[in-house]
Amino acid sequence: MRNFILFIRRFFNLILFLGLEIVCIVLIARTNNMQGNDIMSSANTVVGLMYQKQNDVVYYFGLRRMNDSLINENAFLRQRLAKYNMYDTLKDSAVHQIVQQKDSTHVIKYADYLYRTAKVVNNSVSAANNYVTINRGSADGIGKGMAVISGTGVVGKVEHVSAHFASVLSVLSVKQKVSAKIKDGTTGYVEWEGNRPDVLLMKDIPQQVKVKKGDSIYTTSYSFFPQDVLIGTVYEIALIKKNSLLLLRLRPSTNFRNLQYVYVVENKMLGERQQLEDSVKAKK
Repeated sequence: MRNFILFIRRFFNLILFLGLEIVCIVLIARTNNMQGNDIMSSANTVVGLMYQKQNDVVYYFGLRRMNDSLINENAFLRQRLAKYNMYDTLKDSAVHQIVQQKDSTHVIKYADYLYRTAKVVNNSVSAANNYVTINRGSADGIGKGMAVISGTGVVGKVEHVSAHFASVLSVLSVKQKVSAKIKDGTTGYVEWEGNRPDVLLMKDIPQQVKVKKGDSIYTTSYSFFPQDVLIGTVYEIALIKKNSLLLLRLRPSTNFRNLQYVYVVENKMLGERQQLEDSVKAKK
């Protein structure tokens, strides 16, 4: 306390001068429009520069995490490429997957997907139905119903589209289920019960199915997602006594709390498939 009083006494004149200067600046800014606007403009410029520098620092220290994410994604894609016999890449963003089916007709089937990158500009994880806003819209070829994935797994489905933005219904939604399969081919649905954003559920799995902690759960061809996109990994297995079925709790493959970039996937064959299925339903 004594040192503080000595400090005040020593620099009293300087402190008084600075205080009076601040009071004068505030009075000028409030009473004189022209000088006040100049002062506010200068202040906004300084604050803007400070925020820019702060953002640059945060971005710099986040580069390692971003690089790690890109490396992991590249490794995942290389692993996926090894599973197929041939890829025909017509464009950087358009990948045509060729799968040869050995049957009596020796038919080659094509499943065409077009991938578009997008940046996440808004995201929620605490609502009953969570949405992700991306900076791509109809002007960029984005349409309603397209699947959205991250570098590590599923994200959701495009629900609303404007010219330059799109709103994606996340898999963290009580009204959206995802068709899924276990490694032995057993299918079911993965859903979210509206609690924690780091837990998904896969219900009604028969007891005889061989599943263990750490197993990966993927999308099926019945889903609006491309087939074999990672949904999550099993971390807990529970037996529901009233129906003698298994309940699997999953850790989502996508970190929804830190979602920055996504891929919007256009299935070029989806329209033809839906048209055929709708025509069959109409005849029943």
